[in-house]
Amino acid sequence: MRAVISTDPTPPLTPAVLHILLALAQEERHGYGIMKQVALDSAETVKMGPGTLYGALGRLTKSGLISESESRVDPALDDQRRIYYRITSAGSAVLAAELKRYRNVVSIGRKRQLSALPV
Repeated sequence: MRAVISTDPTPPLTPAVLHILLALAQEERHGYGIMKQVALDSAETVKMGPGTLYGALGRLTKSGLISESESRVDPALDDQRRIYYRITSAGSAVLAAELKRYRNVVSIGRKRQLSALPV
């Protein structure tokens, strides 16, 4: 069997990165807000600790997929030490590519009627 070399310019995302980008797709959030949104989005099945979260945020910032935001939800109600993050246009494009990959996989599963398999 021959190995296939991917020419995809956006390699698959890790689950943590996917969930972070999903959490930032519609609004800016600080770290704890991202953690809460990930838990909510995943029905509490994905628990992201601070080490995972802040390590991923650093890598995403360095790669240009997210950036720190200057805005605050309400400065009177918010801790000034909180750093808010926003998804960039590059991050949105990478997220869109990942979601397309997922749609393709789900489509294959449906065509093969794999949802009827016992879990």
